[in-house]
Amino acid sequence: MPKGVKKENLPTKVCPVCDKPFTWRKKWERDWENVKYCSERCKKQA
Repeated sequence: MPKGVKKENLPTKVCPVCDKPFTWRKKWERDWENVKYCSERCKKQA
């Protein structure tokens, strides 16, 4: 993710467990393609 991208322009995905949208986070920077769940809780429920 390039520097200077505004918060409202960040990519989003929808969690398959809770059906809520979640936004790109810095900690997912290198692995965004493989992120499927919004949280560890949803990941465990899957």
